[in-house]
Amino acid sequence: RGDIGGFGGLFPIGHDRFLVAGTDGVGTKLKLAFDMDAHDTIGVDLVAMSVNDIITLGAKPLFFLDYFATSKLDVDKAEQVVRGIVKGCEESDCVLLGGETAEMPGFYGEGEYDLSGFAVGMVHKDDVINGKGISPGDKLVGLPSSGVHSNGYSLARKVLKVSGLDLDSPFPGGDGEGDPTVGEVLLRPTKLYVKDLLKVHGKIKVKGAVHV
Repeated sequence: RGDIGGFGGLFPIGHDRFLVAGTDGVGTKLKLAFDMDAHDTIGVDLVAMSVNDIITLGAKPLFFLDYFATSKLDVDKAEQVVRGIVKGCEESDCVLLGGETAEMPGFYGEGEYDLSGFAVGMVHKDDVINGKGISPGDKLVGLPSSGVHSNGYSLARKVLKVSGLDLDSPFPGGDGEGDPTVGEVLLRPTKLYVKDLLKVHGKIKVKGAVHV
């Protein structure tokens, strides 16, 4: 029987091991990619949103699959997205096993697309992170982000709209020339935590983990 976890599902495969599966997308961060015509990092986000979920259960990612849907395929844009997916998989030590590209004429706006990702990993039963051993006095460690990641972009775009800034504006708080733009900061790819968390988990017992 498979158990539904907080950030992924565990499926027993024998020899005290579980497959751990997770799926996610990148939400309305895609709107920023469309507006900036920048598609080379959104694939990293796609991988990160799924692999960062399954590692919270202690799983080492094994492989990843993607789903790319659009009204009319733009090969150049699709190639940029796939390059990002490949980079995300390489940084997560997992294999891009396959995927699906779907053309649905009239369903999406011109030049727009949607993405979904699916990650599968494996963990031994003794290494499952399930939060059950958490107790008062345990240490809580927060890992830094690379930015907004891929959540909350509906709110971020609303704030941007009322701020008087646009995507090409210099990001506030910089020193002047050479500062990144607002769009560049908002499009920074989601940080991949696979190697960091699994390295720590291999040395000490991690009792609980969340991907926020």
